Amino acid sequence: MKQPWLLNLILLWLAGARACQAQQGGDFEIRGRDSQSHMTVEGSNTVWRQGGVASNQTTVITFDKLTDESLADLLTAEGDVTILDHGHIWRGTNFIYNTKTGAVRAGLFKTTQMPYSILGQRLEGVSNKVQTATNAIISTDDYEKPIFTMHAKTITIAPGDYIEAHQATFYIGKTPVFYYPYYRRSLKKHPNNWEFVPGYRTIFGPYLLSAYNWYGNGLLDGTIHADERERRGQAGGPDFALHLGAWGEAAFRYYYAHDQDPQADGIPAPHLGENRQRGQFFYEGYSSSSNLSAKVVANYQSDPLVIRDFYVSEYNKNVEPASFTEVNELWHNWVLDGMFQPRLVNFFETVERLPDLKLTGLRQEVGDTPIFYDSESSVGYFKRAFSETNVPVPYTNYSLLPSGLGYDVTEVTRGGYPNYSAARADTFHQFTLPETFFGWLNVAPRIGGRATYYSDVEGTQIHTNQQGRGIFNTGVDVTFKASRVFPEVENDLLDVHELRHIIEPEFDYVYIPTASSHVPLFDYQLPGLTLLPIDFPDYNSIDSIQRENVLRLMLRNKLQTKRRDGIEDLVNWAVYTDWNLDPGTNHPFTDLYSVLDLRPRSWITFNSTTVYDLPDKRWREAIERVFIQPSTALSLSASYYYLMNNDSELQAYPGQSLPGHNLIDFSLYYRINENWGAHIAERFEAQNGTMQQQIYSIYRDLRSWTAALTLRVTQGPGQPTDFTAGVTFSLKAFPRYKLNTDSDRPGQVLESATTASLLNDY
Repeated sequence: MKQPWLLNLILLWLAGARACQAQQGGDFEIRGRDSQSHMTVEGSNTVWRQGGVASNQTTVITFDKLTDESLADLLTAEGDVTILDHGHIWRGTNFIYNTKTGAVRAGLFKTTQMPYSILGQRLEGVSNKVQTATNAIISTDDYEKPIFTMHAKTITIAPGDYIEAHQATFYIGKTPVFYYPYYRRSLKKHPNNWEFVPGYRTIFGPYLLSAYNWYGNGLLDGTIHADERERRGQAGGPDFALHLGAWGEAAFRYYYAHDQDPQADGIPAPHLGENRQRGQFFYEGYSSSSNLSAKVVANYQSDPLVIRDFYVSEYNKNVEPASFTEVNELWHNWVLDGMFQPRLVNFFETVERLPDLKLTGLRQEVGDTPIFYDSESSVGYFKRAFSETNVPVPYTNYSLLPSGLGYDVTEVTRGGYPNYSAARADTFHQFTLPETFFGWLNVAPRIGGRATYYSDVEGTQIHTNQQGRGIFNTGVDVTFKASRVFPEVENDLLDVHELRHIIEPEFDYVYIPTASSHVPLFDYQLPGLTLLPIDFPDYNSIDSIQRENVLRLMLRNKLQTKRRDGIEDLVNWAVYTDWNLDPGTNHPFTDLYSVLDLRPRSWITFNSTTVYDLPDKRWREAIERVFIQPSTALSLSASYYYLMNNDSELQAYPGQSLPGHNLIDFSLYYRINENWGAHIAERFEAQNGTMQQQIYSIYRDLRSWTAALTLRVTQGPGQPTDFTAGVTFSLKAFPRYKLNTDSDRPGQVLESATTASLLNDY
């Protein structure tokens, strides 16, 4: 069972809070515990009996008996004594405390200096910063009878800094295991530690992922990886995190694998050699005095699949990591942004920006008029560099390529795209006149234009002359909001107490009479399933601007109710589509989009996102999710993802075949009791009847440690079944994972962690 004195510590904190309200300067205020406590004067000393509290600004002492030797600046506490001094807790039967220096002396004592509990004899301290004790027992096991202990002849404690033990023996139960002539451990936030993750994976064989995490003086942290995979060979490398204070944060990672079987997963992939490596660098700095920020990201890979093979969770987040440098300066109404984006690897398509400078004028009033002005001007040199290894199937359809650039037919039909480059200068200016009519109708007409200059386009098979392009745009945005309260609505089942309905229609019209398409594509419109902005400058695919005569129709509905935590959205539903007003269009409407959030109880949430193809009357996409968490011991989620087969709007290359999806995801976490927990996560592809992924985890509280056994089974199309089993241990005093990260993403316990976490967050 837990130590009963932990409850006393909580009471001590409460006593300290009350005592500090009555403190006077640095002197101790002493008062009795209750009406039975009494004070007597014995010579020059004051004696308190039957319990009490002594406190000042930094220290709280509870006692059964206390002698205040004011002439010697000493407090002698006896009986059941607890001292809270500068956040450090001591407990024993006899303490002598120096009120001037903070020095502590004691007989038998016990102290908690997180994450350690220490029991010892004859405590001596020259101040509240360093104390020494003899015959001490140290443990991180917060139980009355700890299993893991270290017995030391002498121990020195510097609260919040370090502990040192001499002639120490490590015990498991009553059995001595290891002898330390000298042992030192940091008590700061991140002590150095080892990590070991043993396991088995079909494409790895038995493996051991090991890492040593070390922490410097606050300037440099690091992790050294040394991994062994029986089938694949040895791998490893360093991670570094540099903390530069006012100059920002930096991180670096390098990983090398001598891969003995790079084709182990059965996927035919060219250009995979035995020597595989990846490197990353990240820097981010910010100056609050000048609002200047800078970010540098560099990603290098020896092949396109090295991250997929050794860092699966990172690969799932970002398949093609980019490299760039960005500097940003912010003023009251203006933003200056500089971007430098080179290509460090040749197997990913990249638009190189060498560099790209942009000045943005935020929306601002024009003098004392009701007119608002915003602008965006940029200049740069760009190079569109296509992948040199993953080329598409040869074809003669030029619809993807920028018109008028003179592509050589022979070159294209061989399946390769020639790179091309040019300089571009673009400037956009717009005026808006927002007005409110009748106190509720918001109308914001706008008018603007942009001019773009392109230099000579250069490429292996391309050469065109410089050209210019002018675009005029206008439009109007009309919105209003109406609401009504229904105070009589009550429903305990849905936790509804009054209702407020908010409806917000919006009509956004955009007109662009003409725009030339015979320009090189650098900032081009990527295929996707979301409805892109139609307003400038929100629509930022400069080179893809086309003639527009579109009215965007949007309708938002909200139902709000009062609950224990305040006002919550019971229903939040938005529906929107585009109406193409150009005559001769095959179908006047684009897809119909719907986004719905439903929260019938505070612990149940439904999310629904659907895309309906109005011209062909079919569902293009649907994502349905439900989250249930009735208590901290149970959480459940399920989702369904549908994507239409061979969606032409998503095909980056003509003739490309894209499989659809009917994915079903399920996740359950349940804390069985204080010692056991379980997590299940599954993904099923109903389209081909494949259970793509199964993850099963069991968590066990081992007193001072926590352990997890994780099993993962994955099955990809045309791939062999991949089975993984991993075991992880984490010392409670120095946990390996942040709170909930292992239950939210259990696959992480099968990969080696990294100290340079900045590299995973940008």
